Amino acid sequence: MPDLAVFEEAVARSGYGSAAELQREFKAILATCSDDSCELWQRVSKELLRQDDPFVLHQKLHQAVFRSWTTNWQGPAPIWIPTAAGKQEANLALFMQTWKGCAAWEEHRTGDPSKDWPLLQRLSWEAPEAFWPPVLRQLRINFAQPPTRMYEVAAAGDADGGRWLPGARLNIAESCLEGRDPDAPAVVWADEASPRGIHTISLGSLRQRSLQVAAALNQHGIQAGAAIAVAMPMTPESVAIYLGIILSGCAAVSIADSFAPSEIASRLKISQAALIFTQDHVLRGSQQHPMYAKILKSGQIKAVVLPCKAGAGLQVDLRQDDTPWQEFVASGRASWRAFRPHVACSNDVCNILFSSGTTGEPKAIPWTHVTPIRCGANAWAHQDVRNRDVVCWPTSLGWMMGPWLVFAALLNGAAIALFNGAPLARPFGEFVDAARVTMLGVVPSIVRAWRGSDCMQGLEWGALRCFSSTGEASSPEDYHWLVARGGYKPVMEYCGGTEIGGGFLSGTLLQPQAPATFSTPTIGTNLVLLGPEAESGRPQERQQSPHVSPATTSMPHQAPQTGPEAFTGELALVPPMLGSSQQLLNRDHFKAYYEGMPRLQGSAEFSCPLLRRHGDEVERLPNGYYVAHGRSDDTMNLGGIKVSSVELEKACTSEVGSVMEAAAVAVPSPGGGPSRLALFLVLRSSAAGHGGGAGDAPDTTQLRQQCQQAIRSRLNPLFKVTEVQVVRALPRTASNKVMRRLLRDQVSSKQGSKL
Repeated sequence: MPDLAVFEEAVARSGYGSAAELQREFKAILATCSDDSCELWQRVSKELLRQDDPFVLHQKLHQAVFRSWTTNWQGPAPIWIPTAAGKQEANLALFMQTWKGCAAWEEHRTGDPSKDWPLLQRLSWEAPEAFWPPVLRQLRINFAQPPTRMYEVAAAGDADGGRWLPGARLNIAESCLEGRDPDAPAVVWADEASPRGIHTISLGSLRQRSLQVAAALNQHGIQAGAAIAVAMPMTPESVAIYLGIILSGCAAVSIADSFAPSEIASRLKISQAALIFTQDHVLRGSQQHPMYAKILKSGQIKAVVLPCKAGAGLQVDLRQDDTPWQEFVASGRASWRAFRPHVACSNDVCNILFSSGTTGEPKAIPWTHVTPIRCGANAWAHQDVRNRDVVCWPTSLGWMMGPWLVFAALLNGAAIALFNGAPLARPFGEFVDAARVTMLGVVPSIVRAWRGSDCMQGLEWGALRCFSSTGEASSPEDYHWLVARGGYKPVMEYCGGTEIGGGFLSGTLLQPQAPATFSTPTIGTNLVLLGPEAESGRPQERQQSPHVSPATTSMPHQAPQTGPEAFTGELALVPPMLGSSQQLLNRDHFKAYYEGMPRLQGSAEFSCPLLRRHGDEVERLPNGYYVAHGRSDDTMNLGGIKVSSVELEKACTSEVGSVMEAAAVAVPSPGGGPSRLALFLVLRSSAAGHGGGAGDAPDTTQLRQQCQQAIRSRLNPLFKVTEVQVVRALPRTASNKVMRRLLRDQVSSKQGSKL
């Protein structure tokens, strides 16, 4: 523990002007604090530091408090420590108080929620028949016919043959809209021009709007089982459209509004969508970007078109077969009261989402009516979403986190908070404050923008209980800034995937949280880390390091100095997992996730056929926490959007005439944080004089601009090329595969030498 002299030195180094009052407060804390760095930091962060104090003061005091912290066996020093009272109020702690569980729970529980969490997490996947029924009741899942059991085991050797909730009949959208106070807020929203002008839609009103959409689909001859696309920003209307599609028994097809026409067309073709909901334009700041025009270029699909400005008319002329939104929804107003939601089997498809694969064509991932339960359960356990909460996460229905937000909020009785504008500037922060958001989701690039502009200065965010972050690697320094900006509210890191329906690594309010780390696997998740391939090439010989929670996971600062060593490897999931995919519409699911994977060591073959591939490289720290190191395959996350290297490379070679070959790699930012896109290009011989003469060096600035434009037009305008290198040839394996990891290491090494 630092003495007063260390504290005074930290304050002086921070450049903080008036230190006398801080010194008095620090003395008072020292006088009543035990010899425990975590307890001291908990007091300093909550009682001494203020949100608007210079961030360097927060940094220096944290360094002073944890100056004796041994990172190599204790892990990163925590930024947030739960209080005893806070732990008891968490959803998980309340669940533990009433859960009868199984014999193992009754025998080994201690009554301390922090100490009991590792046991509960293990039983969540080890004893699904005992764990999941009370969780389903907590989420108020409304069954027309209850399941015969939680999980029906597959035949030996069938990786995808098991079934969750066999015999159940339900409509998951109905569970979002029924069984709670109809006057409770379901959606709160505001426009960028007036961020404190909060509009509220009640649960009863959202139910009516969703049923009107379902009834209108029925009036237009759309039958249950059809695929209906949604390509528009996340608005109150799009939420009602999404839920209405599912109520009707159809499958919503999630398409991002930022996609180029070719990307929209490929998703419409794969899903065989019968109809698409879209807007005339998309508003980004003060600019309008054509949206309906992109739909026209993507095929002959019929469209229902909404105006981008609420209350305004359409600003485009529609094709003869297309329908204005007001006309469409009016067709369901007369019959919505009599409409009855379609009752589906548990494994019927309710949503089709897309995730970039390594072949260039997106993987079409069906969500069943079980998958959203994972969204709701994850949010309940890890983001601690509660009844009457307000949940905000800037996203759209085109990405997994859009549907996740709908189910995470509504299945827990919380409201969805939507901001009609960019989340990068102060108006968004004012909206978060005025809407009294309790859980705020972010991606690292948003946090970096906030910190760079200091646009959130002076905002209290008084209702906030926690942040959550996903999509890309976080910067520890940026996230310490975020926690401090929020008044020392924790960040629940959240790593998973579209095919999982949620996360497999996250945090809880029962455990200390360090920036850019995960404190636990999520509920229902069993995982291992795989070491390098054996020289024999036999997958079963790969080293496996299973997750084992140390006895002191809840207080990592007490971990023994002789604890386990850190281990880095490819993360593999141990099936079954509630909500995870069991089929793909345009791929062989077994080949995508199981082929070439080893079996779980030490398990009977019939109980665990094969480990499931995911593609993330993860490090487990000696204290049982985890750090994500990005993708281990040829996909990457750019600004929170998953894309394959092949897609990026094809855009460059197809559109830039001088480029013969291309290799795209994602490179971590110096100091951590979002990945940056680097391109290695092999030019055609005719482009040897690209700089103006035969002996001139290639103009990499022009090449970068050309590749940027190609990626912008063919894929996504949000992807930014940060570096271009021209090479004579791309490094390849003996089987002619491009060695992208070697190129990635080359760029990272170059960055390190500059630093």
